[in-house]
Amino acid sequence: MDIESKKQKTEVRSQESGDNIFIFFITLNAKRLAESLRGLYHDAQILKFKSETVSEVWNKGRSLIFIMATGIVVRTIAPLIKDKKTDPAVVVLDEKGKFAISLLSGHLGGANEMAREIAGFLGAKAVITTSSDINNLPSIDLWAKGNGLLIENEDLLPRVSTDLINNGSLKVYSDIEIELPDEFKKVSRTEEADIVITNSSVFSTFTPKNLRIFWGPRLQPSALILRPKNLVLGIGCNSGTTAEEIEEAVRSVLNENNLSFLSIHSIATIDIKANEKGLKEFSEKYDFKINIYTPDELNAVVSLYPSSFSLSDAAFNATGAYAVAEPAALLGAQGGLCPSRVTPDKTMGNLRPKLLVSKHKIGNVTVAVAEYSVIDGVENDRWGPQKVVEFLGRVASEIKRPKLYIVGTGPGGIEHITPYAQDAIRKSDVIVGYGTYLDLIKDLIKDKEVVSTGMTQEIDRCKKAIELALSGKTVSVISGGDPGIYAMAGLVFEVIKERDGLSVISNQLKDLNPLPITHYPSLSVEVIPGISALNACAARLGAPLMHDFAVISLSDRLTDWDLIEKRLIAAAMSDFVTVIYNPKSMGRPGHINRARDIFLRHRSTETPVGIVKGAMRENEKIIITNLRDMLNYDIDMQTTVIIGNSQTFIWNNYMITPRGYEKKFENAT
Repeated sequence: MDIESKKQKTEVRSQESGDNIFIFFITLNAKRLAESLRGLYHDAQILKFKSETVSEVWNKGRSLIFIMATGIVVRTIAPLIKDKKTDPAVVVLDEKGKFAISLLSGHLGGANEMAREIAGFLGAKAVITTSSDINNLPSIDLWAKGNGLLIENEDLLPRVSTDLINNGSLKVYSDIEIELPDEFKKVSRTEEADIVITNSSVFSTFTPKNLRIFWGPRLQPSALILRPKNLVLGIGCNSGTTAEEIEEAVRSVLNENNLSFLSIHSIATIDIKANEKGLKEFSEKYDFKINIYTPDELNAVVSLYPSSFSLSDAAFNATGAYAVAEPAALLGAQGGLCPSRVTPDKTMGNLRPKLLVSKHKIGNVTVAVAEYSVIDGVENDRWGPQKVVEFLGRVASEIKRPKLYIVGTGPGGIEHITPYAQDAIRKSDVIVGYGTYLDLIKDLIKDKEVVSTGMTQEIDRCKKAIELALSGKTVSVISGGDPGIYAMAGLVFEVIKERDGLSVISNQLKDLNPLPITHYPSLSVEVIPGISALNACAARLGAPLMHDFAVISLSDRLTDWDLIEKRLIAAAMSDFVTVIYNPKSMGRPGHINRARDIFLRHRSTETPVGIVKGAMRENEKIIITNLRDMLNYDIDMQTTVIIGNSQTFIWNNYMITPRGYEKKFENAT
């Protein structure tokens, strides 16, 4: 099997192994420790140790944790070890939980990071033996993986890694813009480099004996070659074209233009070819994504620069598009951004991806090649002046699919954060949030890059989080309580939606400059719920929300008071139990008084009222009173007020709203 196929298949196998975690134990003490690790890895499977069971799950698990002697583990897994790219992470613990040993797949498999996570969770010591970690140096293979770079000549990795450890630095040539570790010194010539980052298949290097050679497919370079996956193939083909014909044409075009097959990012074509058997087989063989575009989308690109494309009446008659390969490659290299979706006057401004190879027709196949673009912005009347980033004649490659978590941390204490939320935070490179909320979880984020902002800076916080995610980092936006209740989740989605220019989300966002448009299609956002203030406060008061209730914020920073007042009147008239957020601040001290007056028009002065400040936090205060006396107590922005309905009562210092079960009690007697 050729090198490209091996590497692509390796990636596929790695993905298929999933995120399964298996924990093996022998003794009862080890079993208890394994069960405690469920607080860290809530979906982990705990298994009694048997060598045959280990063999069965070896290729099914992302990570294997053994709570037993290291020797037992070594003898068991030795026959199973194959390749560091596919072997699972293996971590060994003693049954007292004093040490977490990274035994196998420390870097690519993530065993080092897992050992650190477990040690932090248990208060243990992580035992890491990889040289780069011990010497506080970057791991080349882990850095390459994190930046979406494929190592072509892996046999040189041990030597180059040793050079890094011995010398403390390496020389790196890159023809894409990429953030390098401090230990990687950028050089301007490939001949000087220990590491070369390029999609070019031919360039010059020096041999160990200082003999300059031009490296190509049949020559061995002295530098470690890292391939950015930043080439988009625009492909057109006749019906019935085989996968072999397509691959032969692609390789021919790439070889002729000194471009590496390993740098292929994706394929782009017209929609009628979406189910072309040969094209699908070729893409599946190497795990290439196929992006499809309509004739109108392709023609929109052609209409901007008609003299730049080879137009075909035959193609138009057959497909409805004047050209396929070239405009499809360009659209794919822009992340699918079509000019007709950008501006009403059909101008793309600075949105000009780099077409490296114009259309080549080989037999039944037409191939064009463009470079995948990373854009800082667009320059046109709609979006305002920004710029396209280009370095050394290359646009930057897509690093990895951006991931953004919006995490609810509940009342604040780590013990009240769900395991799923804790897991998202641990997976994140950067934590973004309001300073007060971040202080409450400082022990959970002490090893993370932290971006802290003040009150009323939600838009800046949101924009920064998205920018960081689009740069290739995994980011968690922290929301106190639940992110979907008066928190950050909605704003994140609104800002992302704004990229299309399809909505004006609110007056507060009118000055917001859109973020990089071409990246949004690949931004993955996940909302992780938390214990909301209304949940926490209701639990502290007893059971006040057992029947229908309304939730209203008295903050008029984003909502006019007239509308808030209408909602208060409706809730009071309808006999809803009413939860009041943001009841009082220095800027609006009278809103809670007006809210009380509204409820007094429709409810008894004896209606129970719960006042909770700092629910489930160190200095929490809980008061159960009534509508008449509620203003006698301290109420501020950190307070949640719950006003009962006509049936709510107080019993044994609990505030209770009946659900209606009293009728069932009567029938039962």
